[in-house]
Amino acid sequence: MVRVMHRRVCLIALGAALAVVALPLAAADAAQQKHPDVLAAKVRPSGTDTFDFDVTVSSPYDTPQRYADAFRVMGNDGAVFGERVLFHDHADEQPFTRDLHGVKIPRAVRIVVVQARDQRFGYGGKTLEVRLPGR
Repeated sequence: MVRVMHRRVCLIALGAALAVVALPLAAADAAQQKHPDVLAAKVRPSGTDTFDFDVTVSSPYDTPQRYADAFRVMGNDGAVFGERVLFHDHADEQPFTRDLHGVKIPRAVRIVVVQARDQRFGYGGKTLEVRLPGR
């Protein structure tokens, strides 16, 4: 009975130690991420060759001087069709979703790329390819 209790106490102590160790590793991973990632994008037509986007971004926010401050919709060739500038951090809202309305996209374009920007490091991170409805 004593030996079984000792094992339970050791396992509980080991579990607590692993939980404490896991927190700094997760924080270290977030600190290593330079750019925000685009997690999702919904697109809907809003007129002739015009589209509205709802974009979900996850930012490696760590200070008020560094946050996801924009996202853009562009062609595979790098041509930018629209950009949404964000004027404040989203530290208490991760991930967050914002819209971009009235993006004019040439009729020949069927797929666009959505990319987010970090205030300190610029554009980068995980992008998302989105097929335009009706094309």
